[in-house]
Amino acid sequence: MNYGNNPQVKQLGAIKTIALVAHDHKKDDLIDWARYNKAVLSKHKLLATGTTGKLLQETLETPVERLLSGPLGGDQQIGALIATGDLDMIIFFWDPLSAQPHDSDVKALLRLAVLWNIPMACDRATADFIITSPFMHQPYEAVVPDYSNYLNRNIHDIKP
Repeated sequence: MNYGNNPQVKQLGAIKTIALVAHDHKKDDLIDWARYNKAVLSKHKLLATGTTGKLLQETLETPVERLLSGPLGGDQQIGALIATGDLDMIIFFWDPLSAQPHDSDVKALLRLAVLWNIPMACDRATADFIITSPFMHQPYEAVVPDYSNYLNRNIHDIKP
């Protein structure tokens, strides 16, 4: 692909590393979606937070790397994987109608995904579009945003 001006790209392999996350009221939806897409998901490296990981592993009968529960640090673990370039996509069925005790963590995770150009689905329709994309089954060059201006800014010009 030609992106012009030589931007950096991250090469995603044919096997993607996918984080699967769901709030309590959305776990059944995610499990149902994962069951329907078992054949595709089983070809990729899966990781999930807390209880969601356990339910997915039982449902899919495939290994799922389990992180901490979201409110106990799992969201930050996923955020760290994004920041280090070790995560390819997120399927995060979050509940917009229920207050979450770790809402700031969820917002930070969503912000990082957008910041680093990580494909993310927050509902079933978007997850269906992503998982049926031809890019799910082949290598893909994801543009890595250039934050060099931010990183190289003159810290003496920053006002407290």
